[in-house]
Amino acid sequence: MKLNYFLFLVSLALSGKVYAERLVISDIMSPENLENIHVVKLASDSFSTDFVIFVKNKVPLHKHVKHSETIYVLEGKAQLQLGEQSMEITVGDYIRVPQGMPHGVKVLSSVPLKILSVQAPEFFGKDRVKMN
Repeated sequence: MKLNYFLFLVSLALSGKVYAERLVISDIMSPENLENIHVVKLASDSFSTDFVIFVKNKVPLHKHVKHSETIYVLEGKAQLQLGEQSMEITVGDYIRVPQGMPHGVKVLSSVPLKILSVQAPEFFGKDRVKMN
């Protein structure tokens, strides 16, 4: 058993760079001249990409063919369309958007919607299909 654990640790150490980073997300602000959407990439590896996204007006209905998206609302309020459902989301809400699920938001608050978005696997910005 100890040999298996040792081999696991060695393989983990050799598998790639391991690091930790602390960010203060409340320090990340939207630009003063925000027209609609502003994206700040926080981190990325082969498993996922993390963003802080600001939305002033709306994100049109779209889907990701090869990615799931996890959303955590940090500021603001919006109407979220998730598939056939429509729901109001606000600070503290956690939303899991499965791969292929149409989703979009319309901001309801006077302040921009600020979300933490985690796309999995790693997201390069090319897996967004507009819905009509």
